[in-house]
Amino acid sequence: MRIGIDLGGTKIEGILLGPDGAVLARERVSTPRGEYAATLSAIAALAKRLTAKADGTATVGLGMPGTISPATGLVKNANSTWLIGKPLHTDLEAALGQPVRLANDADCFALSEAADGAGKGARSVFGVILGTGVGGGLVHEGRLITGPNAIAGEWGHNPLPAPQDDERPGPDCYCGRRGCIETWLSGPGLADDHFRRTGDRLETAEIAARAPETLSRYADRLARALASVVNIFDPEVVVLGGGLSNLEPLYEEVPRLWTRYIFSDTVTTRLARNLHGDSSGVRGAAWLWSGKEAAARHSRKRE
Repeated sequence: MRIGIDLGGTKIEGILLGPDGAVLARERVSTPRGEYAATLSAIAALAKRLTAKADGTATVGLGMPGTISPATGLVKNANSTWLIGKPLHTDLEAALGQPVRLANDADCFALSEAADGAGKGARSVFGVILGTGVGGGLVHEGRLITGPNAIAGEWGHNPLPAPQDDERPGPDCYCGRRGCIETWLSGPGLADDHFRRTGDRLETAEIAARAPETLSRYADRLARALASVVNIFDPEVVVLGGGLSNLEPLYEEVPRLWTRYIFSDTVTTRLARNLHGDSSGVRGAAWLWSGKEAAARHSRKRE
């Protein structure tokens, strides 16, 4: 069996998956914001409770903001800043007394949707998070592509492609640069763009209902940004997640628009809405271990 844990800024969610991927147990607890030791304790306690429901043995995978630096073994690039510079991987394995696999939450989303979600059966999948931030993950033949710097799929901190005159130099980004894709395509980025143009501060749902011009600009920017990924990775499926994935017009408009920017005479890449919704991250964390690995750990425990 597999345990997946999704470490978010406000909540920690855990699930127990059976061998067939069915959810056998689920639990959520609040994240102790700003407190590393308390966060570590909350994750470990949740994993232990789920393990007890799995006949005493299960693999554990954790989806997290940011990632583990291959150079230092410490957390980097996390918007949950109290994790940065901490040995989360080492500490969690020590607390649980077993190996744990960690991955960026966007990677977990992509893996979940590739395994048994909207990208099931596709050889290559790019999973996209469009929410408070913008992230992504690459899956090829069922395996995550991470890279030597552990930043594969971090398209949100590339510049917006083919910027128009009124898009230069672009909004300030927390990473220290300007005009990053995240500053345009995140939920706050969409709201800020509408405010700059109109002086009205609206929520995403209100923009979708009342501001077609703002939504049209967003669709074109998303098309440009995704086209740059298609030009490099050429995935069979792009799966959208996060709150902005609920904007229904994107699934018609973006594929129509991205043909202008993709370097090909035809484009067969499919744009799809996620299947598992908010559960994709925690399910993907569980899928960090293959079925064979999970079965092997269970067999060793019983011997």
